[in-house]
Amino acid sequence: MLVAGPCAAETEAQLMATAGELVAMGVTYFRAGIWKPRTKPGSFEGVGEVGLNWLRQVRQEYGLKVATEVATAEHLNTVRKYDIDAYWIGARTATNPFALQQLANAMTDEDHTVFLKNPVNPDVELWCGAVDRLLSVGVKHLVLVHRGFSIYNSRLYRNTPFWNIAIEMKRRYPTIPLLCDPSHMGGQVSLIEPLSQQALNFGYEGLMVECHANPECALSDRQQQLSPAQLREMLSRLVVRQTKDIPDELDVLRRKIDTIDETLFELLSQRIDVCRQIGKYKQQNNLTLFQNNRYTEVLAHYAAMAEEQGLSPRFAEQLFEQIHTESLRQQHELLNHSPADD
Repeated sequence: MLVAGPCAAETEAQLMATAGELVAMGVTYFRAGIWKPRTKPGSFEGVGEVGLNWLRQVRQEYGLKVATEVATAEHLNTVRKYDIDAYWIGARTATNPFALQQLANAMTDEDHTVFLKNPVNPDVELWCGAVDRLLSVGVKHLVLVHRGFSIYNSRLYRNTPFWNIAIEMKRRYPTIPLLCDPSHMGGQVSLIEPLSQQALNFGYEGLMVECHANPECALSDRQQQLSPAQLREMLSRLVVRQTKDIPDELDVLRRKIDTIDETLFELLSQRIDVCRQIGKYKQQNNLTLFQNNRYTEVLAHYAAMAEEQGLSPRFAEQLFEQIHTESLRQQHELLNHSPADD
């Protein structure tokens, strides 16, 4: 599935020019924002209802299905007058359960395709809540869109991917298609292709990409919009992976992984047993559970070992942080355990 088009509908000419170049690329839905929620006032906030007429013209002239963003029931009621094929719900709306529920109530037994972007916050349960609200009112054709999550002072991405959250959504909702929005995730043209390929490597069903006939003149998000020529070139290079298993080879390797994982859990259990013994010692000698010097020393040791083994030091640090947190939890339970509880 390929959803492509400009960040925002700006003029009739801009929309028609972009659609004219995208029609030959196998675009599933032509997208354009009509109302644009901006972080700060004073930015271009969309042309409003007049742009829906332009989208309808794209549909009539080029035979493309068209999609736009809706954030309120009022938006939805307006859009329904213009033969729009699909709606997307943005990250800000998905973050607010009140706003999402009001919109969901207006989508009872909805037969149009609804694209749901991930919430701004990196919270899988918040995203699940949005999905469940829409499914509960009978939305029939739901598609998830992974656009990344807002993290203060992120240096590389506009919105940090947190791929694990999207993959968890795929695990929980295996029948709902999952798309990647590399434009909002990367925030710059140079990152769109590598992010798109990574998503396809993970088995995503498609992409939602911002594409503008003249990106340099775009009124919003110009730094992350591809030209049609750039999109065409990118699509020619992307590799779509097979989702079906290769039975024999893959099965053997997976059995090896299962065996290694079982060993890892046995070792972790042994480690926790030792940690509980340490907890008893701390209890008897009136020591604090958290020992900063020891923690810092082991953290550095893990990172160094990881580098020697060709692993990411950051991965090693995150792994140790999780193990250490569970160890402290076990010791805390021991410290607060009274013989009378037995």
